[in-house]
Amino acid sequence: MRLLAGTATWLRLQSPAFSAPMPPMASSSRKRRDWRRVAQIGGAGVLVLFAVLFIHGSNPALFGRLSALVFDFQQRLKPRPEAGSPVAIVDIDEESLREVGQWPWPRSDIAQMVDRLGTLGAAAIGFDIVLTEPDRTSLRVAADALVQAGAIVELPDDLPDNDEILAAAFARNPVTAGFVMTNETDTELPAPRTGFAFAGADPKEFLYSFRGGISNLPILNEAASGLGFFSFPADPDGIVRQVPLVARSDAGDLYPALTVEMLRTAQGAGGVVIRATGASGEADTGRPAMTALKVGVLEVPTGPAGEFRVYYSGIPSVPRIPAAQLLNPDVSPELAEQVFGRLVLLGTSAIALRDIVATPRGAGTPGVEVHAEIIDQIISGAFLTRPDWAPGAEIFAAIALTLILIVALLLTGPVIGAVATTIIMAAAGGLSWYAFAEAQLVIDPILPSIAVLAVYIVATALTLLLTDRERQFVRNAFSLYLAPSLVEQLADDPDALTLGGETREITLLFSDIRGFTSLSESMNPHDITSLLNRFLTPMTDVLLKNDATIDKYMGDAIMAFWNAPLPTAEHPRRACIAALEMLKKLDELNARESVPLKIGVGLNTGLCCVGNLGSEQRFSYSAIGDPVNVASRVEGLTKQFGLQILITEDTKAHAAGLALLDVDLVRVVGRGEPIAVYTLLGDESVAVSDAFLTLSSVHSRMIAAYRAADFADASVALAAARGLAPERLQAFYDVYAERIAALGESPPGADWDGAFTTQEK
Repeated sequence: MRLLAGTATWLRLQSPAFSAPMPPMASSSRKRRDWRRVAQIGGAGVLVLFAVLFIHGSNPALFGRLSALVFDFQQRLKPRPEAGSPVAIVDIDEESLREVGQWPWPRSDIAQMVDRLGTLGAAAIGFDIVLTEPDRTSLRVAADALVQAGAIVELPDDLPDNDEILAAAFARNPVTAGFVMTNETDTELPAPRTGFAFAGADPKEFLYSFRGGISNLPILNEAASGLGFFSFPADPDGIVRQVPLVARSDAGDLYPALTVEMLRTAQGAGGVVIRATGASGEADTGRPAMTALKVGVLEVPTGPAGEFRVYYSGIPSVPRIPAAQLLNPDVSPELAEQVFGRLVLLGTSAIALRDIVATPRGAGTPGVEVHAEIIDQIISGAFLTRPDWAPGAEIFAAIALTLILIVALLLTGPVIGAVATTIIMAAAGGLSWYAFAEAQLVIDPILPSIAVLAVYIVATALTLLLTDRERQFVRNAFSLYLAPSLVEQLADDPDALTLGGETREITLLFSDIRGFTSLSESMNPHDITSLLNRFLTPMTDVLLKNDATIDKYMGDAIMAFWNAPLPTAEHPRRACIAALEMLKKLDELNARESVPLKIGVGLNTGLCCVGNLGSEQRFSYSAIGDPVNVASRVEGLTKQFGLQILITEDTKAHAAGLALLDVDLVRVVGRGEPIAVYTLLGDESVAVSDAFLTLSSVHSRMIAAYRAADFADASVALAAARGLAPERLQAFYDVYAERIAALGESPPGADWDGAFTTQEK
């Protein structure tokens, strides 16, 4: 901007119209303005940074959703390698429901399944279902219903009901009964079956707490070897990303998760050890938090509330046994291999039983598969951990990276700043991915990324605002001394204040008032000036409306062009439409004027040099080149042919569909080769009218006969064309009538090419 202000002021001083000198900007003033800009942009960036940090600290849920999506994406990119742990799933699937019948099945059938699993050597059997009510299919229940209806039913006194049969199966086998912990009910939970030992702070202060739950029949809980909950407290978006391994009731009892309890019973461990802050080898932060859980020989890192971050693999090799297969009397060797020595989870994938959850890998995962994932992950030891230092590192990264970005914006500008922002955000995401993929560390890239992006947006908006204010200063300061188009270029790019141009295809228009010299001689200067203003104003409106660049006014003449400095689509056609609209505006003007005006318009298309042309002291945005000269010559031809609009072959080639008539082949002054010129009568609607199509056919016949030196046929066709042509073409046909008559009397020689050589510019 200093170069812009200095250069423009110098130009103003050189201007002959200069009368009141503008004081030059002092160097100290510019320096103060630069430092003020640094303070404004830098201060705004720092404020935005601290605002982001404050929001992150006071309402982490706003960032948590984005962070969770990042980790979901990372898991999908690199799932956990499956450990091949001894886990199996007995699935109450749709096929089993069709084969056995609707759920719930008789408890005697479930007992048969449990015994079959025990016989096949299952190391542990976990129930991911709750059996809360007595079995209505028991014979005693059915008999009681019949007795109440008046029937006489006698059953053996020692006949057990189905719940007793299932309880006996529980007692015979290593069964872990599952139950639900929830805050939606006050129903009392069963007594814990697992003992807990503690190392460090009291765990009851920081574990997940539940008011009540939904449990099995007491007879089943008492018969089971273990008791564990299978609640999935999903994230706010409903996706299961982490689950508690230990929870407590409002009564203060501790319960293990179903997966932990199955691992305990499978190992024959007596209890579970909970490690917390303050334990040996653990830091005492002053805030109680759980750090790990040990069950048998397996130690599992946890979050402060006992939560376990699930790292999904999809467990493709885990056997999935249809539940109905266990009720088949025939036991296949494959089934025995799928069960022996494994921790078997009994659950459902049937949609009607509604145990389908959303995970980072998909929205339709059976809940029993999540338990299988947890067991496989614990046995494999592939844990996702979030280091204690991660939050501090993320805050430090957000501060450091945003400060680097602010410096980059101040030194370079928004474009380089955008590149720097992209690189910084990509680096934050890349480091997070590297930590996840190589070390299974959960490092959040969201805080640094949002901080950097927010600072970039605000700093860039402020930069653009300040720049716009400076541009407005330039416009206001120099609009009285320079052309408006040049002022805009100066405001946008000071480097534009140089001589030179570019080669570009443009369409040029020249317009001139017919007989203006004679008219001006008969009017006083004030009247002729007023008339010119009334004429040029509507003509200018038409040109600007059609995206023309008005090069200059030359008395009563106008020079304009299209496709520079800005690209204009279909510029030859736009120029033709503008020429037609100029004639309409002229008709409206003549209806109000006492002195009617006539104009000629010439159009040509070609490659020209367009740009700032002139001298070092004074220049303007204009076009030069042979197409400019041709356009001027074509405008002059309108007088000789008695036509209002003439266009060249190059313009016609890109203006298809308009109402055009071939006029002549003309050798203009300064050119050896003839150029084809055409007159424009109207737009596409005129071109498809019956009247124009008929005229065009007869007119083309006349031109063809003329160029073939068949002047007799040309004369006949001319007479026919006269009868079809509107009044504005009659003067043109007069010109051809004279030519044909003269050539008929003195036929041309063998070198006749049908071209007309003009002697005037």
